[in-house]
Amino acid sequence: MKPRAVLLFDIDGVIRDVSGSYRRALAETVHHYSGWRPGQTEVDALKSEGLWNNDWEASLELLRRHGHDPLPSFGALVEVFSQLYFGGDPDGPPEAWQGFIREETLLVQPPFFEQLSQHGFAWGFVSGAEPASARFVLHQRLGLPQPPLIAMGDAPDKPDPTGLLTLAARLATTDLGHEAPLVAYVGDTVADVETVQRARACHPDQAFVSLAVAPPHLQDAGAVAQRQVYEHHLSQAGANHILTTTAEAPALLNRLLG
Repeated sequence: MKPRAVLLFDIDGVIRDVSGSYRRALAETVHHYSGWRPGQTEVDALKSEGLWNNDWEASLELLRRHGHDPLPSFGALVEVFSQLYFGGDPDGPPEAWQGFIREETLLVQPPFFEQLSQHGFAWGFVSGAEPASARFVLHQRLGLPQPPLIAMGDAPDKPDPTGLLTLAARLATTDLGHEAPLVAYVGDTVADVETVQRARACHPDQAFVSLAVAPPHLQDAGAVAQRQVYEHHLSQAGANHILTTTAEAPALLNRLLG
């Protein structure tokens, strides 16, 4: 049965708050090699360029821009980052992890996805998160047994639209085009918005909507100016609608569908 719409989500900054986990691991990885610890402002500025969705590559780029020489090998940097983030074997049991991943808070709760299904929306996730990390939050934290998921390694990194297009077509139960349901994607970075833009270029007869939300660390009352700047970058990149929270997406989608 064809859904009313397909609603896809990024995970980091949209489904869970990673300011104390992935972003912290990024900053601490840079500090490990250089003695300099980038703040949220530096990371936000880098993410706003739309090229650094992969946090390993973002860590290396910050080291490069800070003038660290020689740069570590990519493999060595990934090992440092993963030890900080997981605090154990990523392929091992999550109960043994002692890293920053234990500090993540959820931005939505399990009933949210039940409501999406009740609205007639097909839903899934297109994320640059490592598969073990994505499965942890979706399976164990949210209790979603077999969620439709494209994670790191399943498709080229965003803003390449391959992962989004693949999962959208699967959930739409038809080829993408003018007869397919609307496809909406909720993300928190310029790269997420650019992914939708590139998907449109691939399928100009398909209805796409880019829904963007500033990450949780910019939602504090004291970060209004920084959030406005960040949201401006999202709008300039082509976001159709700026959300205050991920939970606003279903109501907005219902309004768009009439």
